[in-house]
Amino acid sequence: MDKIDFKKRLADYRAKEHLFDLITIPKRQYLMVDGHGDPNTSKEFKDAITALYPVAYKLKFASKTEVGKDYVVMPLEGLWTADDMSSFTTARDKSKWDFTLMIMQPDWITQDMFEVALQKAADKDPTLSKDKLRLETLNEGLVVQTLHIGSFDSEAPTLDKLHKHYIPDNRLTMAKRHHEIYLSDFRKVSPEKLRTILRQPVVKI
Repeated sequence: MDKIDFKKRLADYRAKEHLFDLITIPKRQYLMVDGHGDPNTSKEFKDAITALYPVAYKLKFASKTEVGKDYVVMPLEGLWTADDMSSFTTARDKSKWDFTLMIMQPDWITQDMFEVALQKAADKDPTLSKDKLRLETLNEGLVVQTLHIGSFDSEAPTLDKLHKHYIPDNRLTMAKRHHEIYLSDFRKVSPEKLRTILRQPVVKI
């Protein structure tokens, strides 16, 4: 049985540093958990990661045994927003951030499969945030994205350039939440080597 690696198969999981790409993202489904606060200190952030991965791996194994399709578990992703978007750039006030952490799921993963996997994960770990986890479709449509290499705190100049220059200069306006795809595992990789896709949904003016 071949193992599918969607990071290599899907074009929207590829980006280049210092280059903004305008592309259209089709509907995709994700495991999702919502939270609030500084990702460096927020318990909600840590709890979300702790909840997502066990369910993601149980779905992978269910896919292999029940559907006959094996795949590489996708990287962690995050949707981010704040009442004042300058908290992501010039102000950089992480305490004001709202987030949805996610892991993309193949389209053959069903709600029934999710509910079984969720229950199995909760049975193994009663502290898992079962009520906060969901399987949901996201339709981002037109987006601008680029690859950032380095620490999360060094993203601000790139985001500032995106928000204040590329988007208005190309007759676009921001829509929906800022999206990050963590190609590197930030629990294991040093900050200066982190590879993160920065994505912003937009609409044409």
